[in-house]
Amino acid sequence: MALRACGFVIFRRLAQLPPPDNIEFLLLQTSYGEHHWTPPKGHVDPGEDDFSTALRETQEEAGLGKDHLRMVDGFLQRLHYEVRGKDKEVLYWLAEIRDPNGEVILSDEHQDYRWAKLEEACKLAKYQDLQDTLTAAQHYLEAQAKA
Repeated sequence: MALRACGFVIFRRLAQLPPPDNIEFLLLQTSYGEHHWTPPKGHVDPGEDDFSTALRETQEEAGLGKDHLRMVDGFLQRLHYEVRGKDKEVLYWLAEIRDPNGEVILSDEHQDYRWAKLEEACKLAKYQDLQDTLTAAQHYLEAQAKA
């Protein structure tokens, strides 16, 4: 059975910049391993549904609960890769932080966080499938703005 994790690609819009340059993504730096950067995500607990996992993990890892976020309908990315010889699937939904200056409170699983525009976020993300997910989120938001 594949490992399964769920989370949110969280973004904010900066009022002082015009679209699409006003979008920044939240990435957390792990305090373990290679100290990679990733959106908040985590493993599904027994009996828990995927979306509830994403909400719980975002609360635990970034201190951002349902009241801090506005869900963006119609966006879901599925990533598949291997971790230590086991298949892993990660589901990411898209959410906007309601207060662009809202405080991010890290758990001990992470040592730093950063709000980054797409280009910097992709450099930090390092892995192609996560870069593709961030790019897809940016394009989705740009298409929504034009609609």
